Amino acid sequence: MDLIPASAVPRIPVLGRAGVVQGEFPVHRIYCVGRNFAEHAREMGAAAPASKAERGSPTFFMKPADAIVVDGNVPYPPATSQLHHEVELVVALGRNAPIGGVAVSDAQALVFGYGVGLDLTRRDLQSAAKAKSLPWDTAKGFDHSAPLGPLLPRTEAGDLDSAALWLEVNGQRRQQSTLDRMIWRVPEILHELSKLYALRAGDLVFMGTPAGVGPLLVGDRFHAHVDGLHALEGCVAPALG
Repeated sequence: MDLIPASAVPRIPVLGRAGVVQGEFPVHRIYCVGRNFAEHAREMGAAAPASKAERGSPTFFMKPADAIVVDGNVPYPPATSQLHHEVELVVALGRNAPIGGVAVSDAQALVFGYGVGLDLTRRDLQSAAKAKSLPWDTAKGFDHSAPLGPLLPRTEAGDLDSAALWLEVNGQRRQQSTLDRMIWRVPEILHELSKLYALRAGDLVFMGTPAGVGPLLVGDRFHAHVDGLHALEGCVAPALG
């Protein structure tokens, strides 16, 4: 017998290429990849690898599953005056990874589908934490920090290896790159994550953002795009309460 009401499982609509609703994807965990585009690493003041051999290990952080926003309506978060956008490819897992981890060659089979999302960041909180060499969970894992468009099944997505990724705010292009510029590709990231966590069906992986991150203000409208996937559109609403 539950002693308190159970929270609802966050769910993301799944649409076929023609826009027909196929069901909902229940979210288990949200993993995020940091510094996966060299240009973004540099704009954040970090070193970027000059070659694949120099890339070291990927950087990971997490957001709570209920940070997902599916209606595009993002309330401005508390405790910040620097809400920043980071547009990203999002990978949705439809199978559990094997115990002990998944090989790079087998990792793509875990993928259920793809979407485009925003890794929203309280940049001032992140900068303050970095300056003190402290964790920056409060900068990333806050309420409504993961707006996400509808998922498209992998079987309908086609080849995304060099797909364009971009974000417009109020009709102005802010971020733009292609997925072949990611330092770590999807199978490699799933392999690395599976060595650290028990990856499960229902997990999401935000794959990292290109350069051009910047502020979002109340009233701003955003349009996020990855070639071949369903777009994410929404706006920044006034703070709650």
